[in-house]
Amino acid sequence: MSARDGAARADRGRERGLDRNAPVFVVSVAAEMAGMHPQTLRQYDRLGLVVPARQGGRHRRYSLADVERLQTVQALSREGISLEGIRRVIALQREVEQLQDTVVELAAQVDRLHHASRLARVFTVGSGGDVSARYPNRAEARQDARREAAGEDAGRAHPAPRSAVVRALPTGTARPRRVLVWNPPQD
Repeated sequence: MSARDGAARADRGRERGLDRNAPVFVVSVAAEMAGMHPQTLRQYDRLGLVVPARQGGRHRRYSLADVERLQTVQALSREGISLEGIRRVIALQREVEQLQDTVVELAAQVDRLHHASRLARVFTVGSGGDVSARYPNRAEARQDARREAAGEDAGRAHPAPRSAVVRALPTGTARPRRVLVWNPPQD
């Protein structure tokens, strides 16, 4: 089987909706899919470049993600990168994937927190510059949500003091948020 045939077989596996991380392929099948010799896969396993799952402690089982990693190793090797360099590239790729997963998870947490609080707070500033926040009770939050849904300014019930400025902050995909910035009087 040629490398092109192995890549086509891996593409068909992705199209069928296989779990990318399910260890299902024996060494010979994974080698065919990656367009490599089975002994090369064993060597990469010993070197820690692509480490497959073990079935019963002995038999290697490769996942679709492992096959893709093997293809990456092969491409980097063809470009003249040493095995140690390839090991470092793969480690960095894994780190990037983990960081991306963390970013997605944290963004979801932030969205849940913003949705839960609806950012309905009133900030007051004392004459000494101390800032305190008041969170509305549920009735006030529902009233603000109704006003917002009706297209009214949800903050109208709590007008900003004359010395304050209301600024819109960049929000990305979330709804616009407002922040009250207090400017102390100049003496």
